[in-house]
Amino acid sequence: MAPVERLTARELGADLGEGATLVEIASAFCQPCRAARLVLEHAASTQPGVRVVVLDVADHLALGERLRVLSTPTVLVLDARGAVRHRMTGVPRLAQVRAVLADVLGSATAPGP
Repeated sequence: MAPVERLTARELGADLGEGATLVEIASAFCQPCRAARLVLEHAASTQPGVRVVVLDVADHLALGERLRVLSTPTVLVLDARGAVRHRMTGVPRLAQVRAVLADVLGSATAPGP
C-alpha cells in the first residue's frame, strides 16, 4: 500500500492549521503520549497558524493502519494543505518540533521562548 501523502480535515475530525498541523496519534494509557502532547501544544502556542490534533489510535484504527502507526506516540506534521511533511515516533524534543515547523512554514527559524 502506498504511503499516505495527504490528510483532510474530515479524516482528522478537525480543521487544519492555517500554516501547519501537528497530528499526534496516541493511546489512552500512554504516558509518553501525554509528554508528547505537552511538547506539541507548547510549540503550537508559540507559532501562529499551527494547530494540534490528537487522535486516539483505538478510535481511528483504519487511519492508524493506513498511516502504518506501529507505536504511540506517532506525530505527523502536515502543511496547510494537509500533506504529510514529517513523521516522528516517540516523544519529540521541543527544538526538533520547532525545526520541523520552520521547514514546513518556510521560515529560517520558528519563533518561541
